[in-house]
Amino acid sequence: MTRRYDLDWLRIIAFGLLIFYHTGMFYVTWGWHVKSDHASHAIEPLMRITNPWRLDLLFFISGVAIRFMAEKTGAWQLGLSRFNRLFWPIVFGMAVIVAPQSFYQVREQYGFTGDYLDFYARYLTHYRGWCDANGCLSVPTWNHLWYVVYLLAYSLVFAALWPVLKRVPMGWMKRLPAWVYIAMPFAWYCFGDYVLDPLFPQTHAFVGDWYVHYDSAGFFAMGVLAARFDRFFEIARKMRHVSLAVGFGNYLALELLRKLWAAGQIDPFAAELIGNPIETAQAVFMMLALIGYARQHLANADGPIRRTLTEAIFPFYIVHQTIIVVAAYNLNRLRMPVAIEATILIAITIAGCWLTYMVVRSIPLLRPLFGMPLKPAVAPTRPVILRESEKGLHS
Repeated sequence: MTRRYDLDWLRIIAFGLLIFYHTGMFYVTWGWHVKSDHASHAIEPLMRITNPWRLDLLFFISGVAIRFMAEKTGAWQLGLSRFNRLFWPIVFGMAVIVAPQSFYQVREQYGFTGDYLDFYARYLTHYRGWCDANGCLSVPTWNHLWYVVYLLAYSLVFAALWPVLKRVPMGWMKRLPAWVYIAMPFAWYCFGDYVLDPLFPQTHAFVGDWYVHYDSAGFFAMGVLAARFDRFFEIARKMRHVSLAVGFGNYLALELLRKLWAAGQIDPFAAELIGNPIETAQAVFMMLALIGYARQHLANADGPIRRTLTEAIFPFYIVHQTIIVVAAYNLNRLRMPVAIEATILIAITIAGCWLTYMVVRSIPLLRPLFGMPLKPAVAPTRPVILRESEKGLHS
């Protein structure tokens, strides 16, 4: 097996959900860079379906991917490859891509009235004058690119440790009972929620962001561990229907708990105490369901669509939030009905992401700035992939 197409599709799905999630952030009551005049609670329950697990799934897939890469190259080459793939999009993103997000944020939230050049001169010089009761906006910033920053750090640590890690015997994982594959992430989540989250609120500032590092690095490490243990993916495949039912059932239970809390029918402390394991179960089983369905239906799903989206989805991720913020801010001033406005916003976002990819892929000097190799990869010959059950191999 030369490539895991099911994980390619999972990565595409996870990034795609993230793009739609950030579009939704314009329309909910939660804090964000810009807000619609139509913002309400209407789609918040829909957003909460993916809230607990969308980024953890991405870190897990990234862990699997880097383990496969590590077995094809040396530690130094691996570290250099990850640095070149992730560092330049961070620098370019902070300097160019993310800046318009902050421009519209300071116009809407801090009353800034200057033009973009006036803003940008302050943005690049660490201006600290945009403040309100909640504190000051720190610029320059990486905003949604925090995922790339954290992934780069974890990748470089893994590359440095790989010469030692590859000598550690891991055969014992094949003998673990199936329930351990569920209990491990469940326990990991619960410790973070009960112990670390109250002590270290999420900041995405990297330094001091211990809860987010615990959560993100933990699932990155789980991906590294699971990469070469096909049994885990077979368990997820066999459990996929049950996992989906349990995950969605816990989501419904959590929504009911929120309604009881909002109505004052349950103590806030009790609601949090009960809600954390329910949310954890939602996250764990929804991820298992997605991994299982991808294993069942997408393991052999190769073709030009898969190859194009696999290359395009990271540039999509880099530019999508800026397109959303810029388009949303300006659409909001046209005072259109929400259904029309949202439809146009989604269309602009998809078209803008696609246009960016089409331009970037054709200009070699731009490719590394969007996480693409300097030269396009040659499409490999499509291999035949068999699951363990099809090969008659059972752990």
